[in-house]
Amino acid sequence: MTFGGNRCSLCGEPAVVRLVEPERRLCAAHFIEDAEARVFAAMKRECMVSPGDRVAVGLSGGKDSTALLLMLHRSLPALGADLVAVTIDEGIAGYREETLRAAEALTQELGVEHAIVTFADLFGADLDSMLVGREAQGCTVCGVLRRRALAEGVKRVGATKLATGHNLDDEAQSVLMNVLRGDLPRLLQDTSTGYPGYFVPRIKPLAVLSEKEIVTYLLLRGYFRDLPECPYAGTALRSEVRSMVAELEHRHPGTMHRIMRFRDGVRRLARPAEPARALSACRICGELTSGEVCQVCRLLGRDER
Repeated sequence: MTFGGNRCSLCGEPAVVRLVEPERRLCAAHFIEDAEARVFAAMKRECMVSPGDRVAVGLSGGKDSTALLLMLHRSLPALGADLVAVTIDEGIAGYREETLRAAEALTQELGVEHAIVTFADLFGADLDSMLVGREAQGCTVCGVLRRRALAEGVKRVGATKLATGHNLDDEAQSVLMNVLRGDLPRLLQDTSTGYPGYFVPRIKPLAVLSEKEIVTYLLLRGYFRDLPECPYAGTALRSEVRSMVAELEHRHPGTMHRIMRFRDGVRRLARPAEPARALSACRICGELTSGEVCQVCRLLGRDER
């Protein structure tokens, strides 16, 4: 995706973006329409939402989840589904306060039900306290606990689906990270089916849009906010892979789409022969895990008591 250049391919007005796959130039109005249409088409094509679903958006207040809430607020009524939002307050000083205010303001503006789950209430301490002396593990610890907190939030609001704001860049980066780590099970992992009694299906409607497209969408709709970045953001590998993917996409437009087609092809070929991971209830908390004790209980030291 590049900015500006000539006229809109659909109406002849000045174009604000040029897109690839397929090649087209779009004005502001038609870009917004195009982005929303691609997300809606992906949701229908992949049967992400069914009539009667109650879809919870994992709303951080950042750009991706903001765009997701805006798009689902427009599209879910046509699919016969309800919309709610769940925000996780990890307790990160100087960061979460501002993004939480943004999330609350947006849900109030749209009239969307909004639940907030805090690490302090759920785990007995905020993230900053947990990470004293081990700040380098921030992303790993937070990722594990956030997934559990989101699952709890989904239960509280009675949602049947959890929508997350993962975009095309995120997904392409994850594919390459799994390849570099040699982690075939995670490359093949599909969370779109859920696990009855433990966690609901997760959907990623924004996976068809790049990060640049999402930022452009928010700018054109007047919802872009320059919010602070999480102080624990980014592992070394994720940061390197992010730069690698961005450079490849710049030099060879369409690279991210091709990476995703590679992943989908591998999943189609490998799934019949790849046995599913055996899952059972954690002996401490009862939540689903692939081992005797879940990651959350191990991180919190509950297995040592």
